[in-house]
Amino acid sequence: MRLGPYELSSNLFLSPLAGYTNLPMRLTVRELGGLAWATTDLVNARSLLERNPTTLKLVASSPLDRPLAIQLFGSVPEEMRDAAVVCQELGAESVDINMGCPVKKVVRIGGGSAMMTELEKTAALVRGMIAAVKIPITAKMRLGWDDDNLTAPDLARVLEDTGVAAIFVHGRTRAQGFSGTVNLAGIRAVVAAVKTIPVIGNGDVTTPEAARHMLNETGCAGVSIGRGAFYDPWIFRRTAHLLRTGELLPEPDFVERLRVLRRHFERYIEFYGEEHGARLFRKVAPWYAKRFGPAKPFKRSIITIRTCADFDAAIAGYLEWRARFCDEHGNLLAKFAPAPLVASFMRDPAEPASLTRDSIPVPKGPVEVW
Repeated sequence: MRLGPYELSSNLFLSPLAGYTNLPMRLTVRELGGLAWATTDLVNARSLLERNPTTLKLVASSPLDRPLAIQLFGSVPEEMRDAAVVCQELGAESVDINMGCPVKKVVRIGGGSAMMTELEKTAALVRGMIAAVKIPITAKMRLGWDDDNLTAPDLARVLEDTGVAAIFVHGRTRAQGFSGTVNLAGIRAVVAAVKTIPVIGNGDVTTPEAARHMLNETGCAGVSIGRGAFYDPWIFRRTAHLLRTGELLPEPDFVERLRVLRRHFERYIEFYGEEHGARLFRKVAPWYAKRFGPAKPFKRSIITIRTCADFDAAIAGYLEWRARFCDEHGNLLAKFAPAPLVASFMRDPAEPASLTRDSIPVPKGPVEVW
């Protein structure tokens, strides 16, 4: 597929996810294959203009981290315009406008999902950004504020007229947060609302089959994956292969999972420094452990690491403990092996929900308290 002037290697995208989709994560997933396009964590436009050190860390990239979009949030037209210029100067291939984030700190300044409630004001802001840069501008939205205000199709039409290059749509409303299931009919309505620009679907894609199902059911041009990429960092390679050949590749074995875990950790240390990187990696490693089989000691020790030595000790201790559940070749005995990943739309009601997206942590409770 194409996005603006760019011809992409696949129609698969890494969604921005605050606190996770940093440079170490993006490089790790890109290296595994199948991923065409990635986006940074959402960035406050004003903070970027002020060259806030934390914000500059969010948009840090490298030659291997291409193509890349920087996602901005904000509601002041001049700030968003000038921040788009900075993104272009930093070498980004595109700027994505966050119109879907439901988090209070984003919405209360008129950004994120709040932008879906004032179409004319949003269109004017977007026109200013498009006029200021040569790189494509895209938009990420939800279906609307709530079920009574499903504004995404109308907003998509308006944005296409302003000149955006693509639209990413999460198939839930702001009021839903991450509750319920993704509304594929809602995404399909956005696809039908535009004439020529690609619409990329997002939400509940945790397996290659779920990605294919979204494409088939909505007619969207591509699929953007967020939390599913943490549950299964190989999902892009496996999905691209499925779409190309019809064959579902097997899940990676434990040795491969451990190799990628180590490489991911090394990148955290290179990027953040040893102590800070080790501390930040405490919330990343448990995602890998979800597919390790029995892993209680590992989860308990990995969330206390402070150094590379601590990380190595956690791995070594876990391997020694894990051996009791393995055969002579080091493979988990069948009764201890994790069940295969199952797409939520395909799940047999008799199967435990833990095999679906319910295994993937999302914010709980009313959106207003996030």
